Amino acid sequence: MFPQKQKDFLSLAALIGANLIPFIGIFLFDWDVRFIVLLYWIENLIAGFYNILKMALLKTDQAKDKLGKLFMIPFFCMHYGGFCAVHGFFLMHFFKIGSGISPLGNDLHWWGPLVFLQLLHSVIAGIWASTPPEMIWAVIGLTISHGISFVENYILGKEYKTSTLSKLMHQPYQRIMVMHIAILAGGIFVLQLNSPLPLMIILVLLKIFVDLYLHKKSHRVKPPETKGQKSSRIPDKAEISV
Repeated sequence: MFPQKQKDFLSLAALIGANLIPFIGIFLFDWDVRFIVLLYWIENLIAGFYNILKMALLKTDQAKDKLGKLFMIPFFCMHYGGFCAVHGFFLMHFFKIGSGISPLGNDLHWWGPLVFLQLLHSVIAGIWASTPPEMIWAVIGLTISHGISFVENYILGKEYKTSTLSKLMHQPYQRIMVMHIAILAGGIFVLQLNSPLPLMIILVLLKIFVDLYLHKKSHRVKPPETKGQKSSRIPDKAEISV
């Protein structure tokens, strides 16, 4: 297990602060569990946006990696966009959001794989039309939180020098799988009990706990190799013959 970097206190504070905003919706605006789950789905789009920035700013001296960006960034937009669209479509129908609106029933006419982005646009429109207006402040808070982490860890922490296109391509999916299996399971349970206040509070706290775990996991750094450690590098013939 790699140690945690020591200079991301601001991003951790912002993460916790942004995740406390749903409590305002619960206590002041009578949000039910559906709005909380939808807010966390919208956060996937925020994470995807910053991941595109990470891929664009990734430092590489390899010509093939520079060309790889030209392919991987559009591919990520379409693939991740389609993934989020299907996820959001499922949430809309399971939690009965959108007054029967079916994005799949629209005339999807964008060319080729761009249809996934059109589907995402339709799902976002359907979900946003069904959310309370005050949710915009929660979305802004999460956007700022992810932005602080992006600047503090990726830019100032120079993760752009050590990350890879492959790692960045898979990172958001790992977050969705871990985060939303926990949140969706909890959300379904809370929904079946008509969204009682104590369980919604527990759901938000669960999300904060999972978020902190994923944040620390994604920003661990490998310790430098000590003199006492054996190197796994295979010596070449010249070194053996000395």
